[in-house]
Amino acid sequence: MSNTKNIRIGGASGFWGESDMAVPQFLQAGGLDYIVFDYLAEITMSIMARARAKNPDMGYAVDFVTAVIKPNIKDIANQGVKLISNAGGTNPAACGDAVRAVIADAGLDLKVAVITGDDLTGRADEFAQTKEMFTGEAFPDIESIASINAYLGAFPIAKALNDGADIVITGRCVDSAVTLGACIHEFGWDRDDLDQLAGASLAGHILECGPQATGGNFTDWESVADTMDNAGYPIAEIADDGSFVTTKPDDTGGAVTVGTVGEQMLYEIGDPQAYMLPDVVCDFSMVELDQLGENRVLVKGAKGYPAPDSFKASATFADGWKMVAPFFFVGMDASRKAKSFAENALKRTRAKLRASNAGDFDDVLIETLGDDSHFGDFSDSSQSREVVLKMAVKHRDPKAAMLLLKEATGLGLATPPGLSFFSGGRPKPSPVVRLFSLTVPKSDVQISIDFGDGPVNLVKEAGAKFDSASITRPDCPERSATDEAFADVPLIQLAWGRSGDKGDKSNIGILPRDPSYTEWLWAALDTDTVRRRFAHFLQNTDDPASVERFFLPGTGAINFLLHDVLGGGGVASMRNDPQGKSYAQILLATPIPIPQSLAEAL
Repeated sequence: MSNTKNIRIGGASGFWGESDMAVPQFLQAGGLDYIVFDYLAEITMSIMARARAKNPDMGYAVDFVTAVIKPNIKDIANQGVKLISNAGGTNPAACGDAVRAVIADAGLDLKVAVITGDDLTGRADEFAQTKEMFTGEAFPDIESIASINAYLGAFPIAKALNDGADIVITGRCVDSAVTLGACIHEFGWDRDDLDQLAGASLAGHILECGPQATGGNFTDWESVADTMDNAGYPIAEIADDGSFVTTKPDDTGGAVTVGTVGEQMLYEIGDPQAYMLPDVVCDFSMVELDQLGENRVLVKGAKGYPAPDSFKASATFADGWKMVAPFFFVGMDASRKAKSFAENALKRTRAKLRASNAGDFDDVLIETLGDDSHFGDFSDSSQSREVVLKMAVKHRDPKAAMLLLKEATGLGLATPPGLSFFSGGRPKPSPVVRLFSLTVPKSDVQISIDFGDGPVNLVKEAGAKFDSASITRPDCPERSATDEAFADVPLIQLAWGRSGDKGDKSNIGILPRDPSYTEWLWAALDTDTVRRRFAHFLQNTDDPASVERFFLPGTGAINFLLHDVLGGGGVASMRNDPQGKSYAQILLATPIPIPQSLAEAL
C-alpha cells in the first residue's frame, strides 16, 4: 500500500431491508471518513416505481431517512463523517427533501446533494426497437414497463463532494460507485487513472454487501456462527494507489480473512478480466490477498481498462401472474407421495381451465425440498421421510393462477397419506416482474446535481467501445505428473465458494484454501463437469457455451458463469432459489481426485 493518505470507508447496507445496526456500530468505533449504503436491486426498482406511482412522495428507501439519518444525524455531524447512498431509488429528489427536513429539525447545517439522470422510464418509446442485450428478445410492451434506469457511475458523486456535499443521494448507480466516488474526490483521480479506479471499485465491491465480507454466507460458517448476532460491518482503508485493507470495527463478530474477502471478491461477477462499470472496465484476475493480521486483509493488483461508451440500463416489466403454494408430506416415500399429489392437483386444475377456455398455464414448476432434488443426478439415494412440496404456476390471469390453490386444497381428502397444509394466511397470486437489460449511449443520458436550489446539468460523459477480444488471457495451470494413486475428496475440503445472480445468469466463484490446490481444482472442475452438476437447472444443457470458466492467477481462483440457469431470475423465477445463492454449496459437494498423500494430509 502507498504510504501517503488513506481514507476509511464503512459499508453499512447491502440491500433494502438490511439491518440498521451498522451506522451505530461505526459511530461508536469512530475514525471513519465515509459511510456508504447500497439499497438497490432490479426488483427493488420496480417495487419503488409502483410506490411512487401510488404516492409521488414515495419511491425511495424510507428507512435511510428514518433508521439512519434521524436517530444518528447529530453524531454523524459531530464526527464529520460523510454519507453516500443510492437510497434515492426511483425518487431521489423526494429522498433528498426528506433528509434536508430532518437536518433542519436537528438545527444542523449540512449540505445534501441529489444526483439524477438515471431514470429513463419516460423515454420507453425510444427503446421500442431495442433488443435485450443478452437474449436478443424484443422490447416489451410499453404499457407493461414499470421502470427503466441507467446504472450511473462515480464521477457525479465526486463532483457533488467537490462542491461541498456532506450527504450524497443518488438514484440507480452501480453498487461500487458510492465508494469509488469518495476516492475520486479525496485523491483527485481523473478518468485516466485506470488502475486506481479499478482498485477502488473492487473496494466498493467488497463493501457493497455489508457483512458478506466479514463472515456472512461464508463457506466456513461455523467458525463465526456464535458471533454473528453482533456481526461486524466491513471497512476499507483505501490508499491513493487503489490498494486497500479490509477490516471491521474492534469487538464485533465475524471475521475478516482471505477466505471471507476472497469469496466476496468473486461474488456476482462474470468475466473477471472484463468487469464492466461505467467508469472503468476492471481486471481482477491478478488481484492478491494478504492476511496482514487479525481481521486485516490487504487487497492489491486490480487493473483497469478505459470506461465503456454506454451505460448499462435495466428495464423491469409486468409479465403475468404467478402462484406459489407450499404443502408438506411426512412419512415413508414422502417425495413420491408429494409428486403424485402435485400431478393430480394439476390435472384437476387444467381440466377446469379447459372447461372455461382460460388457456393453459404459461409455466409450471414442481419442486420438493428435503429429498436432495437440488443436486439433480448427483443426489443422495437415501429416502427422506419429510419433504416440502412447492407447486408454482404462471398465467396471464391471476384468477387462473389462484385456481391451482383451490383445486390442490380441495384434493386434501383424496391424497396420499401424510399431507399437512401450510399454516398462516393462504398465498395469493403475485405479479411476475421480468428484467430487460440494454445499453444506452452515454451521450444520451443527462446527469444533474441538485443541492436544493434546482438541478445543474453536468457535462455528458464519454468513453470508448470495449473489445473483449483484446484481453490477454492467463496461462491455465497444468496438473503435475505423478505415479501416486488418487483419492476423491469433496471440493469443500480444498476450496471456499460463493455464488450469486445477474438476471438469469449465476456465477460460482471457487477460491482454493491453499495455492497448491489450484492445479487439482482446475483439472477436475472443467465446464463439462459443472454443466452435468447443474443440468437440471440449465435451460440449454447441451450447449457448451451455457457454462463459461475463467482463471484468476492472483489467487488461483476459478469463476464459472452459468447462462439461463435461474428460471428467469429474480421475481420472474418460480424456483426455490431464484438467485443461485445455493449453487456454490451444490458444487462444493463435487468429489475432486487428488494424490493419496495430499488426501491423507487433509
